[in-house]
Amino acid sequence: MSAEHDIHVIDTAFQRDHFDAAYLLVGNGRGAFIDCGTSHSLPNLLAAVERAGLGVDAIDWLILTHVHLDHAGGAGALMQRLPNARLLLHPRGAPHMIDPARLVAGATAVYGEAEMARSYGRIVPVAAERVVVAEDGHRLSLGGRELLCIDTPGHARHHLCVWDEASRGWFTGDTFGLSYRELDSAQGAFIVPTTSPVQFEPEALHASIDRLMAQAPEAMYLTHYGRVRDTAPLAADLHVQIDAMTAIARACDGRADRHRALVAALGELCLERARVHGCRLDDAGVLRVLGMDIELNAQGLECWLDRGRT
Repeated sequence: MSAEHDIHVIDTAFQRDHFDAAYLLVGNGRGAFIDCGTSHSLPNLLAAVERAGLGVDAIDWLILTHVHLDHAGGAGALMQRLPNARLLLHPRGAPHMIDPARLVAGATAVYGEAEMARSYGRIVPVAAERVVVAEDGHRLSLGGRELLCIDTPGHARHHLCVWDEASRGWFTGDTFGLSYRELDSAQGAFIVPTTSPVQFEPEALHASIDRLMAQAPEAMYLTHYGRVRDTAPLAADLHVQIDAMTAIARACDGRADRHRALVAALGELCLERARVHGCRLDDAGVLRVLGMDIELNAQGLECWLDRGRT
């Protein structure tokens, strides 16, 4: 667990090691979590509080970038353990944390009850009086540490990112894509956009990435996974890939085997880029790391294609 700039990177242990991160920020003895993983993540989150030398009563905020369950599924359970904390999130996401019934029903329809229990555990509601909505430009102070929340749609319409002036870094959720440390090379981090269902909007995502870069950030703190630097070339790479992925989706549209063709083409795009990047893993290893994301990206692109016809 890293604590540079009083930022503690916590592996939530969702799905596999170094896949899903939460962050604990500390400012003058006060703490804030940014994202929290699932209810199964609580032991790791609470251990991080202890290692940071804090008590649970010193945690003032749980900030959610968005309410997808790998980021927010454990919010209600965690809030039960944090007596003084408030939950901060996008206005569109707040109703789903106060009453998560629709969120649970939608995820259960996709994954089934057994997989929901295995991967996510119980989804617990948060009392409305403990919820604060962050409109675009919302600011808060964590023991004097200034944080700024901005609206960053593209991956989801209820997504926000958090600027930390102390580290000159953004906590990006899924807006700045996915970058797994297994795929790093001598050229640095390897990055992939995430277009997962159901609200991918390419133009909005381009604009959100540009808005993040306007702050001249020194680092991005990704949920999947950890800190990346060299933000300008990574942003340029994301823009190129978003356009390439939407072009692939359009080319596959109308085919009887659209989903299979889309998964295959997205996989080949990732493999081609990984080879150029000098990733240490062979093709099979790259696909092991990115396989689930490729599948979700295909689904998200299909939702985008179909929404364009309605």
